[in-house]
Amino acid sequence: MSANYVVGIDLGTTNNVLSYVALNFEDAEVQLLEIPQLTAPATIESQTSLPSFTYLGTPGEAEQGSLDVAWETGRDYAVGQWARTRSAEAPDRTVGGAKSWLSHHKVDRQQAILPFNVGDDLPKISPVEASRRYLNHLVEAWNQAFPDSPLIDQKVVLTVPASFDASARELTREAALSAGLPENLTLLEEPQAAVYAWLSHQGDNWRKALKLNDKLLVCDVGGGTTDMSLISVAEENGELILERMAVGNHLLVGGDNMDLAIAFEVSNLFKEKGTNLDPWQSVSLWHSCRAAKESLLAEDGPDEHSISVLGRGSKLIGGTVTVQVQRERIRNLLLEGFFPECQATDHPQRNMASGFQELGLPYEADPAVTRHLAEFLQSHSSEENQPLQVTHILFNGGVFKSNSFQDRLINVLGSWNPDSSPVMLDGDHDLDYAVARGAAYYGLSKHQGGMRIRGGTAQAYYVGIETAGLAIPGAPRPLNLLNVVPIGMEEGTETNVPSQEVGLVVGEKAHFRFFASPSRNEDKPGTLLASWNESEVVETDSLEMVLDTDESIEEAYVPVTFQSKITELGMFELWCVSPKTGGRWKLEFNIRDDD
Repeated sequence: MSANYVVGIDLGTTNNVLSYVALNFEDAEVQLLEIPQLTAPATIESQTSLPSFTYLGTPGEAEQGSLDVAWETGRDYAVGQWARTRSAEAPDRTVGGAKSWLSHHKVDRQQAILPFNVGDDLPKISPVEASRRYLNHLVEAWNQAFPDSPLIDQKVVLTVPASFDASARELTREAALSAGLPENLTLLEEPQAAVYAWLSHQGDNWRKALKLNDKLLVCDVGGGTTDMSLISVAEENGELILERMAVGNHLLVGGDNMDLAIAFEVSNLFKEKGTNLDPWQSVSLWHSCRAAKESLLAEDGPDEHSISVLGRGSKLIGGTVTVQVQRERIRNLLLEGFFPECQATDHPQRNMASGFQELGLPYEADPAVTRHLAEFLQSHSSEENQPLQVTHILFNGGVFKSNSFQDRLINVLGSWNPDSSPVMLDGDHDLDYAVARGAAYYGLSKHQGGMRIRGGTAQAYYVGIETAGLAIPGAPRPLNLLNVVPIGMEEGTETNVPSQEVGLVVGEKAHFRFFASPSRNEDKPGTLLASWNESEVVETDSLEMVLDTDESIEEAYVPVTFQSKITELGMFELWCVSPKTGGRWKLEFNIRDDD
């Protein structure tokens, strides 16, 4: 069946959004899908986003059918709004932040580890499974709304953070395929999707808003994460084009941190009234502070907001405790805590308060977005101790609904380059839905041969090659890193990596190590690193696998060279090729258990 629609999906850390545009209309507009979901037991309502929360229900709830949806009965879990609500009342049964776990290499993301650090007597699911459930809910909601155009037959663009490496992208794709999305789905970086949303409103007029050599900063601060990307304006055949020049790290700091900061502040107000909150009340307070933040920071928000928690003591059963929170107090708390004024040469503070840390997601020790931004711009500047000069900025993410945060970030950037303060891109900016809308527009533009942002891979990839030498008891042999993919390698291209032949272990289990860097722009295929800065090059997922033997070679090692490929869908493939026999072995960049 041929596709009737291009569908853009924002698989978000805190919310999921699906947008679509018809292919058979010349001037079709991008629209949002209303997503039916549980908002209370046995209560279904439609909303334009699906919160990224999974509530793992009790056997009794499944038997009663209170978690059922139109396309499944007897369901023992809920995703979306009701799951988000339950996170305040049953945090040990609620999964959040699954998307951030997908990029966390120190855990097995296909094992049932979420909710993290709860007892073994409680149900758990894997980060991949949680992501699959959100995407499957979107698939079923679409199929219910468009029964004659099932989603598996449409052109689908799924967004991922620009900082996601090959394995995190592969895990995302795996979750998508098992959820019922088509195999030819395209992965698109979220900051680029936000730019495409802006381009969809500008048309060819974008070339009047930007000029040659301009530098556009895309700053996305969402509910759980912060992502930064740089887009440059270049020229090709006499026409301006856009190129993605750099991406930042996937920073685990965002609106959730702000909610906790407010909760900490408000808990002191409760103490002043003689109420010390227990852990249950503190979790409830955190979610109440999210609503308070959204109300107080709105441009027409009130001067104060009431926050209440249910009483828990014997004298308070059935009652509530309430405090008033001042708009200006909260605004200053968040501005100075998350967007403080700082110098262009500043770096985030990474010192931990204790030598022991609970295992879990690698949350940022420093919540100051401005210091993370300073470090990002320094790392991509050609001048030592000077940030790269930004000419324009595009905001994305719900945090920037408050103009105060936008203004502060622009002012800080201006203080770093007083002679040329950056300006916001003109036009309408849909901070909640831009990524999904931009994904659909990108898919349409790709189908029609329209404007596309150049960029290729956001990171360079390397393989670890053990050096030959005498064995030393207790000491591993030194490792060299061979670049097999440079930053910016375009989709639909492949390259033969120039290098000496290396020995590939076949016929027995072997351990393969891989590394990535978002900042080593000068490295080309064949570049060999004998030493490297661990802040620039990080180890990603390793593989243990048994490769088939080559019957024409008796040795356990087959001399090979490498061939790298970035598919049209944006996936990374690495092939080991034997010049002697023509044998080829493909190394899969995922951790799928096929046993």
